[in-house]
Amino acid sequence: MKIINPECFTRLPDAILFDTDNTLYPYDPAHAAAQSAVRDKVVNMFSISPDEFDKAFKQARDQVKTRLKHTASSHSRLLYLQRMLEIMGLGSQVLLALDFEQTYWRTFLSNAVLFDGVKELLDDLRLLGVPTAIVTDLTAQIQFRKVVYFGLDHYFDFIVTSEEAGFDKPHEAPFQIALEKMRPKGDCIWMIGDNPVNDILGAREKINAVTLQKVHAGVDMGTDMNTPDAAFNEFSELQKLIAKLGVQR
Repeated sequence: MKIINPECFTRLPDAILFDTDNTLYPYDPAHAAAQSAVRDKVVNMFSISPDEFDKAFKQARDQVKTRLKHTASSHSRLLYLQRMLEIMGLGSQVLLALDFEQTYWRTFLSNAVLFDGVKELLDDLRLLGVPTAIVTDLTAQIQFRKVVYFGLDHYFDFIVTSEEAGFDKPHEAPFQIALEKMRPKGDCIWMIGDNPVNDILGAREKINAVTLQKVHAGVDMGTDMNTPDAAFNEFSELQKLIAKLGVQR
């Protein structure tokens, strides 16, 4: 574990906020498997090439994100797939769009694996009386499904999605709503996430949080304004820090 600002870690936090995607589990392998499953299905159904699928899907995704900007629905695979079918000249094809979306998320979840040590850390935090919340982008339904799939529904006290907040991180709304729900006893708030802008800079600027970045393959540690107060590779490292601070209190 790399502690950049040791003065931030002299006591247990009053609350901890957690990002979900690519923080509690590696996002890329699950997404790659899910995207491949949808691609195979579309390619076989419509006798198109994988490249044609990729081109139409990218065009659809870009259009949806441009239109919806930093909102939960800008991440909607259902909207991407609906628009992709329209770009392919097939109309909205509601039933097919739903089927492809279910294929995506079913495959995604079956390939998503929690990082080692997540549940152990959350168990320790509960025993120490430190409240926890998930603060995550995307729509409530799929994020709730992920939490239940991972068996984390009884580990976190609260959850805030960008659908509920009306904005993705780094907007202040998701962070503020989490604190309103948690009502922490003090102002020492930790934010744990992988994204140096959305999680690290966002939480620092919006709620003056102590920031901890989860670093692993494909994640670069934030620099300059996005530098976290600490960075870690394994949740066991964070568990040791929490244990040390718990003894000191």
